[in-house]
Amino acid sequence: MFYYLRSPKALKRVTKYAFLIWPVVLLCLSTHSYSQKILRLKVDGAINPVVAEYIQEGIEKAEKENAACLLINLNTPGGLLKSTRMIVSDMLDATIPVVVYVTPSGAHAGSAGVFITMAAHVAAMAPGTNIGAAHPVNLQGSMDSIMGEKTTNDAAAFIRSIAEKRGRNPDWAEEAVRLSVALAETEAVKKNVVNLIAENEEDLFRQIDGWEVLVDTTVTTLATTGAPTEDIPMTWVQKILNYISDPNVAYILMLLGLYGLIFEFYSPGIGFPGVVGGISLILAFYAMQTLPVNVAGLALIGLAIVLFILEVYTPTHGILGIGGVVSLFLGSIMLIKSGPSFEWARISLGVVITAVIISALFLLELVAFGLRAQRNKVSTGVEGLLGDTGKALTDLNPTGNILVQGEIWKAQAKGGFVEKDSEVKVLEVHGLTLTVDNLT
Repeated sequence: MFYYLRSPKALKRVTKYAFLIWPVVLLCLSTHSYSQKILRLKVDGAINPVVAEYIQEGIEKAEKENAACLLINLNTPGGLLKSTRMIVSDMLDATIPVVVYVTPSGAHAGSAGVFITMAAHVAAMAPGTNIGAAHPVNLQGSMDSIMGEKTTNDAAAFIRSIAEKRGRNPDWAEEAVRLSVALAETEAVKKNVVNLIAENEEDLFRQIDGWEVLVDTTVTTLATTGAPTEDIPMTWVQKILNYISDPNVAYILMLLGLYGLIFEFYSPGIGFPGVVGGISLILAFYAMQTLPVNVAGLALIGLAIVLFILEVYTPTHGILGIGGVVSLFLGSIMLIKSGPSFEWARISLGVVITAVIISALFLLELVAFGLRAQRNKVSTGVEGLLGDTGKALTDLNPTGNILVQGEIWKAQAKGGFVEKDSEVKVLEVHGLTLTVDNLT
């Protein structure tokens, strides 16, 4: 080989091919350096089972594609502890680095967001953001003192173990659960709650480029500068389920479902209100599973619907209906457990007032319809024939046949005789025989 290269002709040939090959080699090296992309998730809202599934699928996709890291842009007021545990478990078991970035300015990593942020391999915050208040939330809302203490102790131990695993401040993490303390971004960095403050994603990627993080049991070096990013959006099913998990949407769906069933019972055979009502109720019940529902509030709303139905079938001139409106209002404001830990699950007072006003107007229309029906002249049955007019089909001498309301009746002339084709008026009803007289 060396003897071959000593030949000027051979050396020239090798040099020529080297100049042709080196651009291709550099391109391959460049491609290899940035072949790993950054996958990005966006969580903006309460933490629920849908969000847990979304993050789980994002981690699986990042692992499958051997991404440089998975970025989670986080802005959440909190959520369910069960869903949070699922997310944290997936993050701790991830085989690729997970970066949580609390953004944009004004965003908050509250309650469940504290657990998720501290479970990240790299935790960052944008200027003007805050983190904290991680008191646990359960689906039933209120808990007795013993159960509440057990839940708090469990959550405190859980977040402390997360902080210790990621090398963050375990004492503050426990205080966030027990005392609901919170920090702005600068204090969070000083107290070793998060790693850094980044103005934007570009600044974040520049700062963490070259960082070594422990992923599972392997030290991984982050290569983020210049790496392409790819968004992972929610699927259309996840978007729908996440949307209806909003307490305001769930509340409206519940009312639509109940009113749909009322209309179906009031006018059987229509079908459409019953179908829409049934679907709305099923969706509402799904959403209620992800919210801290107060059973007393739900019972008051159910009582309101019962009173509305009774008002329709046993008119009381609005007495039962008024009770139903009051019950609906009280039940609506009590439906979701109130308190600092449940800010993310509040039903807007404007939505409640609008729903109650619409229900009251609907009830007033039903009452007015009933009163008008009582004042109207009876148009069916025997009473509907009295005072009505008809036509003599034969001479009534004194009996014969007449046509009234499109039906042929046997009739008797009060005056003894009525000529055929004459207009007659019904005076009395005796079984199947009508007593009539000339209209003029």
